[in-house]
Amino acid sequence: MRLYPLNAEANQAGALQAVVMDGMNGRGSFTLAYRGHNLSGEATRVGPEYPGFGALIGATLGEPQRQVSGRRGIANAAGAGTHAQCEYVLTAPGQGVGACLFSDGARYQMHFGQ
Repeated sequence: MRLYPLNAEANQAGALQAVVMDGMNGRGSFTLAYRGHNLSGEATRVGPEYPGFGALIGATLGEPQRQVSGRRGIANAAGAGTHAQCEYVLTAPGQGVGACLFSDGARYQMHFGQ
């Protein structure tokens, strides 16, 4: 999956490559390199009742929160004093979009697919 910068903080690091290894049970590992540090964590699919889902996507992309359709998920990674939190929506099998917010204020749009 690729993460594309949306603000000045993210532009300093540029586009990023992240890896999600799907455990085929609704959970997987989430890793990426950010400013010379390796971050690792997990990705988990969540149901439509998951509280607050969409707020991060809305805030990161500068759009009001709205209903999103498709299978949803969250991903978090941390390392070396930095962390990232992400939300994503599967738009087709193996494809999706989302947004990530890093602890230094960097905002990214996420794209993934086969």
